[in-house]
Amino acid sequence: MTDHTYTSLDIVTLPPGGTHSFPTGGSEWIVLPLSGGCTVTTREGDTFALRGRDSVFTAVTDFAYLPRDTHAGVATAAGGRFALAGARCTRRLPARYGPAEAVPVELRGTGTCSRQVNNFAAADTFACDRLIAVEVLTPGGNWSSYPPHKHDEYHPGEESELEEIYYFEIADGPTGTPGLGYQRVSPSRDHGTDLLREVRTGDTVVIPDGWHGPSIAAPGHTMYYLNVMAGPGPEREWLIRDHPDHAWVRATWPEQPVDPRLPLYPGATS
Repeated sequence: MTDHTYTSLDIVTLPPGGTHSFPTGGSEWIVLPLSGGCTVTTREGDTFALRGRDSVFTAVTDFAYLPRDTHAGVATAAGGRFALAGARCTRRLPARYGPAEAVPVELRGTGTCSRQVNNFAAADTFACDRLIAVEVLTPGGNWSSYPPHKHDEYHPGEESELEEIYYFEIADGPTGTPGLGYQRVSPSRDHGTDLLREVRTGDTVVIPDGWHGPSIAAPGHTMYYLNVMAGPGPEREWLIRDHPDHAWVRATWPEQPVDPRLPLYPGATS
């Protein structure tokens, strides 16, 4: 379990016939299949059958939203791996099913900054109280989370205050060799977060503050990451500020095509 001030993330791996139960406490949660399908239940009697997917590199997935102050269960017949993404919240919204067919897929950036974003629980696509969550897929050799940006101060209409958790999976090479990537976070304030980390499948990086990016996919290895965000601001919104030394990169995108390897798979609006 990765547990921070406003956000939480638990990656649960279950064998065939496996189950997992947990109290939601003071947080809202999304159960997101990474591989395999499952049935999600709540103490109040809600039941959601999630088809899931073979892997994060093959398809978007359906998901289940769980409110605070309940007890939830996850059960899988065939086994699988499931992300439980949570955020501290105040309002108690109803439990709901999120169909894969409704997940907007966005192609962001061009050239070597091309990436695919699955906006399953972005601020403007799925109703939550505080939680914001998206998936990003970066073809091998490309950079994403670029230009470096931050959202660690509240400036109305300009920047949100959101902490963030990155969870990574890296596609194997053609002969099955494991892949890797890199994540950079540079300080936006005195004594702020400063790291350059090699990341592999199963790794997480917690970003309480700082300019984050690039996320670098090694050639030949598609990079996946799940972003889980929440913060104390009055609105649930994702407003970012680009690093002033690198913001110019966005102006070059109209001059280049999107990487032809994208989309890796279709979504509602790809």
